[in-house]
Parts: sequence; C-alpha cells; structure tokens
Amino acid sequence: MAAGGFNKLPNGTVVVALNLPSPAADGAGSVRVLVHARNRARALTRLRNQGLRAVYLRGNAAPPTPDEITAVLHHPDGLIWRTAPENALGRPPELWRPIGSLVGRPTVWA
Repeated sequence: MAAGGFNKLPNGTVVVALNLPSPAADGAGSVRVLVHARNRARALTRLRNQGLRAVYLRGNAAPPTPDEITAVLHHPDGLIWRTAPENALGRPPELWRPIGSLVGRPTVWA
C-alpha cells in the first residue's frame, strides 16, 4: 500500500509508522500515522478499529524517526497523525494530532 516501517523498543513494544493517503475529500496528499502497541499486528488492529480498514505493513522502508517515537510515546492514546513531510512544501511540520481528528470521531480521553 504505502511506505511504512516499525521500531522495536527495548521494553518489547513497537512503534509503527505508516504513510497513508489522506482521507480528506480535497486530495491533500498523504498523512503520517504513528501507533504504539505491543506488537505490529496489534498496531494495525488499532488502526483498523479506528476505521482505517485497508492498512498493511509490508517491509520496513520508512521506520519512525527518534522524534516520531518520542511524540507517540508521550501521547496518551499512543495513536497520532500529521501531514506527511513531503507535503510540507518548505513549511515547518505540523503538530501531531490525535487520530480521532483524522477519521472524524472525537477523541475520548479516559
């Protein structure tokens, strides 16, 4: 599907990063999605549970950077997104957002 990758952390969990086509109707390009989970399969399941049904991780071509890992580890949900860097067009990168704002559902804070 799209470029993506993962990093296994010292505690055994993984951070998965995927570049996905933007679900916006304006065809805004792609978004970078980060997921923190126990393993790769669970990370993809978390995305599918949010409504992103056709996500697959094939290979490790675009693993998360150390800054991305830090961002997702410090987010309470461990599931964030922003416009992909290649879409920035010389602008500074956007802030990370909760996944609820991407798929149209409000984020529920527990």
